Amino acid sequence: MTTTDYTPGSLVSVRDREWVVLPESAPDMLVLRPLGGADDDIAAVFPAFEEVRGAEFAAPSPRDLGDFRAAGLLRSALRIGFRSGAGPFRSLAGVAVEPRAYQLVPLMMALRQKTVRMLIADDVGIGKTVEAGLIASELLAQGEAKKLAVLCSPALAEQWQEELRSKFGIDAELVLSSTVTRLERDLDMGQSLFDKHRHVIVSTDFIKSHRHRDDFVRRCPDLVIVDEAHTCVAADDHTSQQSQRRYELLQRIANDRGKDRHLLLVTATPHSGKEAAFRNLLALLKPEFGDLDMNSGPDRARLALHFVQRRRADIRKYLDEETEFPADRFFKDETYKLSPAYRSLLEDAIGYASERVTVAGEQGRREARIAWWSAIALLRSLVSSPRAAAQTLRTRSATASAATAEEADELGAPLTRDSADNDALEGLDVAPGAETDPETGGAGARLAALADRAADLEGPAEDLKLKALIKHLKALLKDGYHPIVFCRYIPTAEYVRDHLDGKLGRKTVVRAVTGTLSPQQRLQRIEDLADETSDDPDARRVLVATDCLSEGVNLQHHFDAVVHYDLAWNPARHDQREGRVDRYGQKRDEVKVITLYGSDNGIDGKVLEVLIRKHRQIWQDLGISVSVPDEASSGVTDAIVEWLLMRRESGEQEALFGAEDVKAVSEKAAELEQEWNSTAEREKASRSRFAQNTIRPEEVKREVDATRDALGDAGEIRGFVRHALTALDGVLYEGGDAPGDFGADLSGSPVGLRDVLAPILGGGIIENGKQVPFRTVSAVTRGEAALVRTDPVVGALAGHLLNAALDSQTDGPRPARRCGVIRTRAVTTRTTLLLVRYRFHLTLPSRVGERQLVAEDARLLAFEGSPADAAWLPPEDAVHLLHATADENTDPTFGERTMRRVLDALPDATDHLHEYGDRLAAELRDSHRRVRSAAGEIIRGVDVKAQRPADILGAYVYLPVTGAVSGGVA
Repeated sequence: MTTTDYTPGSLVSVRDREWVVLPESAPDMLVLRPLGGADDDIAAVFPAFEEVRGAEFAAPSPRDLGDFRAAGLLRSALRIGFRSGAGPFRSLAGVAVEPRAYQLVPLMMALRQKTVRMLIADDVGIGKTVEAGLIASELLAQGEAKKLAVLCSPALAEQWQEELRSKFGIDAELVLSSTVTRLERDLDMGQSLFDKHRHVIVSTDFIKSHRHRDDFVRRCPDLVIVDEAHTCVAADDHTSQQSQRRYELLQRIANDRGKDRHLLLVTATPHSGKEAAFRNLLALLKPEFGDLDMNSGPDRARLALHFVQRRRADIRKYLDEETEFPADRFFKDETYKLSPAYRSLLEDAIGYASERVTVAGEQGRREARIAWWSAIALLRSLVSSPRAAAQTLRTRSATASAATAEEADELGAPLTRDSADNDALEGLDVAPGAETDPETGGAGARLAALADRAADLEGPAEDLKLKALIKHLKALLKDGYHPIVFCRYIPTAEYVRDHLDGKLGRKTVVRAVTGTLSPQQRLQRIEDLADETSDDPDARRVLVATDCLSEGVNLQHHFDAVVHYDLAWNPARHDQREGRVDRYGQKRDEVKVITLYGSDNGIDGKVLEVLIRKHRQIWQDLGISVSVPDEASSGVTDAIVEWLLMRRESGEQEALFGAEDVKAVSEKAAELEQEWNSTAEREKASRSRFAQNTIRPEEVKREVDATRDALGDAGEIRGFVRHALTALDGVLYEGGDAPGDFGADLSGSPVGLRDVLAPILGGGIIENGKQVPFRTVSAVTRGEAALVRTDPVVGALAGHLLNAALDSQTDGPRPARRCGVIRTRAVTTRTTLLLVRYRFHLTLPSRVGERQLVAEDARLLAFEGSPADAAWLPPEDAVHLLHATADENTDPTFGERTMRRVLDALPDATDHLHEYGDRLAAELRDSHRRVRSAAGEIIRGVDVKAQRPADILGAYVYLPVTGAVSGGVA
């Protein structure tokens, strides 16, 4: 027999087991997946060398009867094993996250495009990474894409790698500046990194060089995700060189002739206050989108097919799901005053900076810019902490080596401002230098003296800002909060950590995370801190961090309050900090935000009034963050610094810290407010236009219901694991980090299961009788299990139950069985429940030709009476039988005799099973066509056929209790 005799989806027997034939088979080779197995078990078989026989699934044995839970356990075990579900979304059976209904909207939008071009701009904390991952995994599963590249900042690369691996089963290689040398050593002659590795995560620092950038463009994968995409577009000639280079790269990727590349742009702030940058971002989707008229209905409708932008309020209650976001942020601004000694130091430092700026201004433009950036560095570090001030005063300014004024600006701005264009926060938390020319005029000696004075001010006695922090942290900890304290500079974070240690209570653990750690070390330190405080409910944790954690890192599971120890000069940075804990998954309904500011240092008060509070008000009014325009924002802060320096020069020293307004600052603030309000109005209109009403809720509901009906939901997985572990002699212990978590001692479970679980869990957990934590979150460490269908522990448990049900010779408990006879009050006449596995052969059109796929589905069918004269029940009634309990014992001999009669008569139900399979195939075909429709046009070529015969996995007879009214004869 040749391979052409076996169609995709048919069963064959080879190597003493049964397999499903896959569409990738060739005339001389069969590509097979074990029946009930995973994609990792796929094998190729050559019939010329191995005997291959057609197979039919064996019927259940009437002697192998289970209890009333047997059917439900078998059904769940079967569904958990599916990796090619029958719904319209091929990948959902294999992802370790149950998407919220609203997160399927971008996926449905993407599947209606031949070449996917999407801008996903949902608000912070909604789940844009999950939405992009769903699209990527679906395109890869369907064969619409072969390779994937994620472009992101180096700080987020490892997090992207973990998200793709743990949630979507996508193993991607990290291509970073720190890994490229090692990766290139393993290449063959003439081979590229992007030829060798199918999926890659490329950091934006890696592609700075022309060699790497050109190699990436030449071999760029056919699916690209760009994280924080707003940082990769240029608005004008004043945009940073990094943004310019990235924009040129994305243009080449997006407009690569002859390569219809899928492109997903991900950002929470698509409109960063620059209209030109926003239009350049849109032009990456399609070049003509850069010139769209946003006031034109037809133009907006065209863009809406590619652009999704929703606030939390838009999706908090979507369909019948309520997503638990924190209700609000509680803001409190707390002030402090400088001690006399600190005030004296600040006055003298301002005096020094003012002199340097004046003298440099007479020497030339280059010297003036160097002095300007050094003055800003000195002022910012002084109001940050004594340790940061001392380090800045003793460090040479980065701008001192600049050859031109323009170079000085390029070197000075990133370290002293908090621009929204600073896409990579790596290296920006170092304390800047203030020394410019120590050989001139005794400047070095003056700075050294100031540095010594700053060092003497360490501690809460002279540093009243630190004293205020300790007071407010004690209050938060008393209320049960776990706060993060954000600082601008590394020396400040280390200083705060050193002085908090031991001052917040015996059970409070304080740790610091700064840019001195690698991204992976940062995450590990956070996990270590969480583990250190997880066992004692009275323990508290405090994390002191720089802005290396303000983007991308999700901290909502471990922290619930934010303290801004240092004010950022761009309020978007505050929003980024707060967004690390105020997001989906936060247990607190209210996240507390405390902002510390100095009332008499001449800087903080104005920054808070003009920038921070205005941004906060817009956020509260619109429910979204609106970026402050960078030029207008820096205009305000420049005016504040200039006012401080010039007041000293004009002899207004005594009034330096007064509350009177200043005309220049007020004018700049007015300009900023006008531009900001305009940006906010545009953003508000954009959110309204692109909240994605183009995908109607009823469309989403239909596909969500179909998917969950085919695969089950999180509740089914949790119930299955608990019942299965208990039935297999595991001991369960309630409690964990989140509701629904529990632990299990599996040392008494069957040997076969222990042998499979031991290498998965590691650490001698099984052998030593340690508890295995089962968690409701998908991201778990080794030794833990996630209550999701794709977790290897859950998969092993399902595989064990399924194999034991199919093999009556299995040692140990067998809680899932293929047959059962149950007497219950849930029925009034004999009712038979069938668990049937259907296999489908799918033909799906794609831009690279037709794809042949195999899908599986498990269905419950129930009928009253005999198979020959069956009264078939609605599907929901069949599902309800799974919850029927045994209300009366059944005699084993009677049960076996009853079961045998039903099984012998089941061939009479074959026509109905075939008809039902054809109906499912038609529904699946319609579903695939719906999600692939574009502008009302149904894509032709989609076809689905049910493979015959269907497999009867289980048959269960439910009988009325003795004496109940019966309409049938057992």
